Amino acid sequence: MRTPLRLVLIGDGESPHLLKWVRALAALSQQVELHAVSSRGFLPEIEALLPAERRLALGHAMQFEGGNGGLLRQLPRLARWLKAVRPDWLAPHYLTSHGTLAWLAVRVFGVQARIAGSAWGSDILVTPGRSALMRWVTGRVLRACTLCTSDSQHMTARMRALGAGEVMIFPFGLEALPPAPGAKDANLFFANRGLEPIYQPQRVLAVFAALAADWAEARLVLAHDGSLRAGLEAQVARDRQLQGRVRFVGRLDAATQARWYARAGWYLSLPQSDSVSVSVLEAMAHGCVPILSDLPANRELVADGRNGVVLADGEVLSRPRLAALALRGGEVAAANREWVVQHALFPRSVAAYVQRLQALS
Repeated sequence: MRTPLRLVLIGDGESPHLLKWVRALAALSQQVELHAVSSRGFLPEIEALLPAERRLALGHAMQFEGGNGGLLRQLPRLARWLKAVRPDWLAPHYLTSHGTLAWLAVRVFGVQARIAGSAWGSDILVTPGRSALMRWVTGRVLRACTLCTSDSQHMTARMRALGAGEVMIFPFGLEALPPAPGAKDANLFFANRGLEPIYQPQRVLAVFAALAADWAEARLVLAHDGSLRAGLEAQVARDRQLQGRVRFVGRLDAATQARWYARAGWYLSLPQSDSVSVSVLEAMAHGCVPILSDLPANRELVADGRNGVVLADGEVLSRPRLAALALRGGEVAAANREWVVQHALFPRSVAAYVQRLQALS
């Protein structure tokens, strides 16, 4: 039997996204001896999956918008720990912070390992545009990676333009397929992105208001929270047309969120910048018809009018535009769910990722 790869995840151990990677890799224990470094601490679920000797918490308060110079002071400690582990692969997540740590650990401190870097979105789509220095750092980290992962063709093209070599493309998908959707409420719209400017919840509300003007039964459920919530609630309270038709339900646990996905006929996600969204994939798997902003990654998921709607900037939506999709609701739901089965089940993608690391080792 082949010796398991010794792989060290480097990321934010308090993030549910890193937990998802830990769960997928821990399930492959015959192929992977998993270790993890966190810039902060670790979620209890990660601590339950990895023994203390396989974890290192650096205790740094990460700021993903920048200002993480203090994290670099942890490099000597990180390098000592990594040299004791003797990893085959370092797998940093979010390249402009944790990727930089991995690159410097290898380049400056002599850690003997290859790097498989995973881009998450803004580290490629936003950060390199902030300054020439960040563009250079991002490019240098990408060139240091033997393998990279990306969740969309659009982000991969940006990564290659910055200097990336081999890139595996797979969505940060679902850990398991939900039950097949039952009867849907064709009048119910669901949205669950953060109530923050980048996700444009005010546009979600405006699009729904235009629909509601001639759709008396239409209702909108807005989940999640954020800095714009109070203003949006005040707007709804002032608008007689929206009163009683828009419901704010806050942050939801997974089971409650799944129930809203299962009921809703339509799903609204209209951010100004995004890669492939897990929330959109969840909605598709639950049979919701997606209504998305016109972003390159969204067009990888949805063809306007065929399996959802893509709205151009500033465009609103009329009920007749949805009518044809509503008539084909069952067909659209089945097609979107099958796309998730074929392309966006995360354990299957991680298994292929591990196979590629083995081939490169």
